[in-house]
Amino acid sequence: MMMKILLATLLIYALSLVLTAVGSRLAGRCTTWCCALLGLPMWVVGGTVTPLCLALPQLVLAFLAAGMSVTALAVGTALAGAVTNLGLALAVCLLSRRRYAVADRDELCRKAVLLLAACGVLAVFVRDGELSYTGTGLLMGLFVLFVLTSIVFQHRFTYGETIEVLSTSEETPRRRLDAQRYGYTAHTMAFPVMSIWNALKNLAGVLGGLALLFSGARALVYSATTLANLTGTIQALWAATLISLGFCIPLLVEALDHPLGSVWKRFSIRCRYYPPDSLPIQLLNSAILNLTLALPLSSLMYRHRLPVGAQFRSYEVPVCAAMALVLLLPPLCKHKLKRWQGGACLVLYILYLAAVLLLLPLAGA
Repeated sequence: MMMKILLATLLIYALSLVLTAVGSRLAGRCTTWCCALLGLPMWVVGGTVTPLCLALPQLVLAFLAAGMSVTALAVGTALAGAVTNLGLALAVCLLSRRRYAVADRDELCRKAVLLLAACGVLAVFVRDGELSYTGTGLLMGLFVLFVLTSIVFQHRFTYGETIEVLSTSEETPRRRLDAQRYGYTAHTMAFPVMSIWNALKNLAGVLGGLALLFSGARALVYSATTLANLTGTIQALWAATLISLGFCIPLLVEALDHPLGSVWKRFSIRCRYYPPDSLPIQLLNSAILNLTLALPLSSLMYRHRLPVGAQFRSYEVPVCAAMALVLLLPPLCKHKLKRWQGGACLVLYILYLAAVLLLLPLAGA
């Protein structure tokens, strides 16, 4: 009987991942088109809507879990999701030989410093296993700073100001990013004709995508709590493994240039809402939002001081800070972006998984 329940739960988990992946991509693509229909400049959309849409699965699941008082899943989804995005998807981007990772040096450094600052806030303001209200406010302040810096960069890039390019290519990188590859141009944001029918269709896409996303996130909370109860393990363990890895699969597939099937490739290209070459920065943005938005939202939804378990304080926060340093120091000191940075992040991620699963599993709530 227990085996049947376990298999049914794993089936629900797999279906939930499909719903969240499809729902988040559909909602993100249609949202960016609706923003353009409302007359928002693309440099505003690129600095606000795009990073929010990429982090939408973690944001929604953390919000729902906190509302249901499953705080270990809420915190674990945010922190473990940030570690997985950096240690797996971003590491693969930097290590990939199929295409080079490209980023603006100043933007990369600013975002890495913001991630370090968020980790510092968590290290200082999580006392007695709870995130203080001061810490929640500071994280929200960092979120506002993140949005402002993203908008400023997109504005500078759109209007052609000089920026310094970093690349994992061995060749000397261009001093300016190619707007047809990196910017929010027509080839990426291929909007249909402005009409009432297209407006209604894309609005339906936003609502339908959000419905799929919320349904998938709700089922994920159920499957993770059920697995924890059936196996006698802590919920933080499942947040660090099945949930964070599941959310990372679509990003990992994109980083590997879609080697796992043509169906998802066609869908993801049709629903693309950020330039392909900006994936490394988008992954860094997602990790920042996990800490500066998902955690404050969870705290507000929980309506009390948010519990942050020993596992998160001992593993996720330090590992995330270490990855931020790995990403920051070479561009800051030597103006270089190197493949070994991806290898270092991947090693940190493997050590993190080994500690969580095998060596020293700690209480997550």
